[in-house]
Amino acid sequence: MPVLTFFSAVFVITFEQLVQWRYGPVGITGLLLLTIGVKTKSPTCSSIGAVLLALMLAGPAL
Repeated sequence: MPVLTFFSAVFVITFEQLVQWRYGPVGITGLLLLTIGVKTKSPTCSSIGAVLLALMLAGPAL
């Protein structure tokens, strides 16, 4: 069980660092809001996070 926890933590931290490196502080804020919203089952918080991430992804294409 500790090995699974360790690999899960490494994956999450790597993903967060990748998002922050690629999209900056706004990207990590969107990811944080999306994660908190899903964890607390708050549609408002998760929607705001999803919109922030979608705008970050759509921004360079516009």
